[in-house]
Amino acid sequence: MHKHVDWDDPGANSVLQHFANNPVGLDEPGPGDILSARHEGAIVRVKVEAYIDGTSIGDVVALISADNGRRLKSHGKLVLGDTVRLPDASRALEPQLDASDDED
Repeated sequence: MHKHVDWDDPGANSVLQHFANNPVGLDEPGPGDILSARHEGAIVRVKVEAYIDGTSIGDVVALISADNGRRLKSHGKLVLGDTVRLPDASRALEPQLDASDDED
């Protein structure tokens, strides 16, 4: 079962907007790809298991505070490991965070 998520509007960080004028490099996500989006201000990384009709389905593999780059185990109702649906229109580019705060 997928957890329903109301994704934040990616605004200026929209992946689709970024590639609108030059689609080179924008491919359909596939199994194993990691995508990013925003949920209630946090950065969410989703590992794709399937891609159907413009929507990626996968597990939340990272929740990151946009303020300080710290890893979270949960954010609001979203928890690491939740299976979610991520529409292409909600995908967002990763913000530049201080590398010392990113533990990967």
